[in-house]
Amino acid sequence: MKLNIAVLPGDGIGPEVIAQAVKALKVIAMEFDHIFTFDYGLVGASAIIKTGNPLPQETINLCKKADAVLFGAIGDTKFDEDPDAKIRPEQGLLGIRKELGLFTNIRPIIAYEDLLNKSSLKVKQIKDTNILIYRELTSGIYFGARYISEDGNTASDVCKYERFEIERIAHQAFKAALSRKRKLTLVDKANVLESSRLWRRIVKEIANQYPNVKVNYMYIDNAAMELIINPRQFDVILTENMFGDILSEEASVIVGSIGLLASASIGNKYAMFEPIHGAYTKAANKGIANPIASILSAAMLLDHFGLYEEAALVREGVDKSLKLHITTPDLNTKYDNISTTKVGDFIEDFIQNPDETNLNFTNIHLGQSTII
Repeated sequence: MKLNIAVLPGDGIGPEVIAQAVKALKVIAMEFDHIFTFDYGLVGASAIIKTGNPLPQETINLCKKADAVLFGAIGDTKFDEDPDAKIRPEQGLLGIRKELGLFTNIRPIIAYEDLLNKSSLKVKQIKDTNILIYRELTSGIYFGARYISEDGNTASDVCKYERFEIERIAHQAFKAALSRKRKLTLVDKANVLESSRLWRRIVKEIANQYPNVKVNYMYIDNAAMELIINPRQFDVILTENMFGDILSEEASVIVGSIGLLASASIGNKYAMFEPIHGAYTKAANKGIANPIASILSAAMLLDHFGLYEEAALVREGVDKSLKLHITTPDLNTKYDNISTTKVGDFIEDFIQNPDETNLNFTNIHLGQSTII
């Protein structure tokens, strides 16, 4: 297969983690006789610094010509510290989602057996958790009209949804549920918000088309609590933009690190794959950023194109790295010299040598081949 992949490393730790994802894709291409090409573009703070625009037209054109987009992270603390800044890195991410029509965000939440003790939650609560969050991505309060008064003392943000925006992601979530445990939970705030009441009415209508899927309805405040108390009760979660953002960030507590959470953003024509963590600027260029979410996002890219064997091999490499503690400091208390690059090297080597299971710790410390 030939794939042209647009790579947007972004800011902070983005370039470091995305380099490991590209490394995994390159070795997959080599091992399975695919041809993957990678073209790089600017986005976020790095784009602002070089062009004055968080999403240059050149980047948009690059992404629209590509088969898929691999995204790193965006953000810079200097923008966070200026509440009056008119141009922000995050506008680049929201903009590319809108430009490409990426209305469905899919976020797997998996409690890895070898990391259960890394979570601040009790093992018995999180063991065997496997959730798929379907978050609407191009509408709602993040894209609604904004207003601030001239004196700066009054502000508003509009949360607006149209029927078709809810229908298209709801059908995708129901189809996903059919291939899993046939259970879907709609998370909303229908007791207060009119937009949530619209979500609930439409999902109830669509549910009639999927009689084999059991549907539950849960308010966002209760869902946030239940996600911690009993995450195994969930299978597919369907929700609007802001609620999905909050819940998927909260879910990082279950898996032990936000550095493990990958995502796919899908539209009718385009698709983008990215870790859900931010730019974490303070950790940039220190070799401590966890690349696994980015590598797992690359696995989701392979899945998207039907390369299931290839994606499974990448995930096996990730599983092996977790089992052998070849992880960055956010997860690793056993070894103190496992860098971002070394994690990527290990998974690259595993893809090339999946049948070799003995870890050569000496080589790890020397930064050489990780498998013997």
